[in-house]
Amino acid sequence: MAEQEQPTRPEESVAAASAAAVTGTTEEVVAANPLRDPRDKRLPRVAGPCVLVLFGVTGDLARKKLLPAIYDLANRGLLPPGFSLVGFARRDWADQDFAKLTYDAVKQHARTPFREEVWRQLSEGIFFCPGEFTDDGAFDALAMMLKEIDETRGTGGNYGFYLSVPPRFFPVVVEQLKRTDLAHGPAGAWRRVVIEKPFGHDLKSAHELNAITSAVFPESSVFRIDHYLGKETVQNVMALRFANNLFEPIWNRGYVDHVQITMAEDIGIGGRAGYYDGIGAARDVIQNHLLQLLALVAMEDPTSFDADSLRREKEKVLKAVQLPQDLSLSTARGRYAAGWQGGEPVVGYTEEEGIPADSITETYAAIKLEIANRRWAGVPFYLRTGKRLGRRTTEVAVVFQKAPHLPFSKDDTEILGHNALVIRVQPDEGITVRFGSKVPGTAMEVRDVSMDFAYGESFMESSPEAYERLLLDVLIGDPPLFPHQREVELSWKILDPIEEFWASQGPPEDYPAGSWGPASADEMMARDGRVWRRL
Repeated sequence: MAEQEQPTRPEESVAAASAAAVTGTTEEVVAANPLRDPRDKRLPRVAGPCVLVLFGVTGDLARKKLLPAIYDLANRGLLPPGFSLVGFARRDWADQDFAKLTYDAVKQHARTPFREEVWRQLSEGIFFCPGEFTDDGAFDALAMMLKEIDETRGTGGNYGFYLSVPPRFFPVVVEQLKRTDLAHGPAGAWRRVVIEKPFGHDLKSAHELNAITSAVFPESSVFRIDHYLGKETVQNVMALRFANNLFEPIWNRGYVDHVQITMAEDIGIGGRAGYYDGIGAARDVIQNHLLQLLALVAMEDPTSFDADSLRREKEKVLKAVQLPQDLSLSTARGRYAAGWQGGEPVVGYTEEEGIPADSITETYAAIKLEIANRRWAGVPFYLRTGKRLGRRTTEVAVVFQKAPHLPFSKDDTEILGHNALVIRVQPDEGITVRFGSKVPGTAMEVRDVSMDFAYGESFMESSPEAYERLLLDVLIGDPPLFPHQREVELSWKILDPIEEFWASQGPPEDYPAGSWGPASADEMMARDGRVWRRL
């Protein structure tokens, strides 16, 4: 006779739910907790007990984005009481010194209000490990520290390693994590590594970087941060397309004339000369941010919003991207010269501190791409990015074809443009629909008007900072917003031929600071009978 299954005791259910929260996916947590209905959106996703080890804690990214985002997550109740933060840097600091750095960063840059009780709980789990990346003893000390944190704070061997360091240090840190066995946890625990862009500087280096990380961590444990994918408006691209029947029927070559994707900055390179020179605008922004936006705008609807389905559809788009035959006519690059920005005089790129006078690095890049598939054949996608432009903005503009027949006189529609759907990613998050409307009066005059949706006016809750969403996704192991290595490599395959062509063309064309880029970018659009949107 088969042994009868024993009923589960209440305390065993609680233990199972806790274990699932630490090691499992959202679905496993729901299965382990019969009191939680997955349809209940009031219950947020909360990370289980874990340690986040932050390499590069003294940099601007940590101070302005990561440390404030960690506090904001704690302030919103999305981190567990046992959460611990370990800083690693070449500083002769004690725990309280790192806690002071974190406190100052939180007070200055946190999105949510400062609350003493939240800070007190968070600060109890803040630790610091001094050392250099090449110092074996420092990493041995880090391993001992993490083991002690597991014992005192109940973090269960769950570690996330955030590499907020220059790319040249990635191999060293990953190798140290392998040597100390920190990359592999005991049964039931997880280990994850977070890599900041750039993911290499071309296809060859991207392959090499992937070989280094994949030799130590499985692909499911590698999280490549592209903070643009964490922005609420970027995610709303999917909601806009796939939750509304209003737009999807016209989201194709039959109705769309072209698409413009723009990321404009009104600042110069600041103190990033060591990183930026030799990289340039295209590698810094187009290869990751703008090609990811293109993929989201152009992809087919996924079967679900799990990571594999989303990545599969984005990869199809990137594989279908085609470069123009003549890159001299379909690309433009420039660099900012001296001019005026915000009412103040500013220097040109080659006059910035740390930039050699003979540099050929571009600060502005514009390219035209097409997608060889049934939905988008013949529809150009124009991508542009630049520094020291007229103002800071990021947007996706889907510009529609003009009506095939207008029963009006030419004078009636003289100032009527194309209908457009504009998704504003930053700083004024929202969506604008531009269409033609009759001007009040006795004459039949039609001109463009706009209908606007703004996040700040339509929802009570403000959008979380991108790094809040992405850090939480790392801690709970949710990967849909992180590009896969295949996406990274496909993006480099698109950009590498353009970079090789530019390398043979000499210095970029100068454009005045505060303008909207070089004349060659306007000429590129004029050849197609189009113009850049006025931002």
